Amino acid sequence: MASPYFDPEYENLSIRLNPPRVSVDNTSCRDCTLVKVDSLNKPGILLEVVQILSDLDLIITKAYISSDGGWFMDVFHVTDHQGNKITESKTIDYIEKALGPKGQTADGLNTWPGKRVGVHTIGDHSAIELIGRDRPGLLSEISAVLADLHFNVAAAEVWTHNRRIACVLYVNDDTTCRAVDDPARLSAMEEQLKNILRGCDDGEKVAHTSSSMGFTHVDRRLHQMLFADRDYEGGGLATETDSPCTFKSKITVEHCVDKGYSVVNVRCKDRPKLMFDIVCTLTDMQYVVFHATISSDRPYASQEYYIRHMDGCTLDTGEKERVIKCLKAAIQRRVSEGLSLELSAKDRVGLLSEVTRVLRENGLAVTRAGVTTVGEQAMNVFYVRDASGNPVNMKTIEGLGKEIGHTMMLNVKKAPTSAKAPEASGWAKTRFSFGSLLERFLA
Repeated sequence: MASPYFDPEYENLSIRLNPPRVSVDNTSCRDCTLVKVDSLNKPGILLEVVQILSDLDLIITKAYISSDGGWFMDVFHVTDHQGNKITESKTIDYIEKALGPKGQTADGLNTWPGKRVGVHTIGDHSAIELIGRDRPGLLSEISAVLADLHFNVAAAEVWTHNRRIACVLYVNDDTTCRAVDDPARLSAMEEQLKNILRGCDDGEKVAHTSSSMGFTHVDRRLHQMLFADRDYEGGGLATETDSPCTFKSKITVEHCVDKGYSVVNVRCKDRPKLMFDIVCTLTDMQYVVFHATISSDRPYASQEYYIRHMDGCTLDTGEKERVIKCLKAAIQRRVSEGLSLELSAKDRVGLLSEVTRVLRENGLAVTRAGVTTVGEQAMNVFYVRDASGNPVNMKTIEGLGKEIGHTMMLNVKKAPTSAKAPEASGWAKTRFSFGSLLERFLA
């Protein structure tokens, strides 16, 4: 029996008949900008909206979400990193276009200057994904192999959590500055990187590399890689979880009998992109958010989500425990207490290999990193700790500055650990994102 016909243009027709309504309001609230979105409901729409706001480095201080039924309505209270309203006309225009009717079409999605990853080539760059067991100096070894094989790293994002490392790197040929499409050369690179990862693996979890994993936002892809690697199981380093200054996340999952929802409550230290990380994880675990209330009472955040399975069912007891573990991992992956090193230099072949070698030789382990290149300028951020697990000695940092200070600018910042200081203050200048870089890739 033939299956019923479904017109692929039906969804686009629905959007044309009921286009999203987006407004950026700077008059209703004294100290923040209100971004209001009314749209037809569809799977993943909340994540799309939060992703756009996060890529613009906006801080979400409050949010009210309602998408029960066929319509999606939400209001976001946002500021910049200095706590100011969003007044730049270019940013406002981008929000209205990205969240409006044009942004809701498939073509619009592909042209957004967002963070994309996993495509074999993006413009003149190839994307590589790595995941395996972490150890001090591993990023230095990875970048050294790429330099030896004449690959230049134009951008990279590195996360570590629970002794696992996930990396996404954008590379090209160091001579032609073009994407490498030689299968033999790519295969040799992949094999050498696998050998490095195998050398530090414990045999229980398989390390792997990939150069094509679909078309996904890079932060979401890193969450997916670590989630698939089950990094939410087991304990991390004592310095990450047991510090007396660390406010531990408190997450509960309860059942709302009257409405048939499972209610997820999150109370944790506030930081940029927190809502994205939580919504991303719930979405990838196949849960649908019907209602949500987000608030920030710096330095803490309270977030409440009313969720169900995609099939409409609520969570059972075993699932509740798993959701709590996975959300705690999602919150912790982007947290890096200690020191951040911001380095700016004229881009050159082998720069990442040189910098990470110097960090390793000075006894520093990288817990998270963001690497990007804009024009001829390389801008890198490394979150580091002492490789032995001790607090970083400032004499080490002074020596590091003397060693590399003649070739690049170094800015050292201590990430706040006291509950009295909002974590976002340590991020004010740390905003080297893929956005500007990939806008050029996709042009």
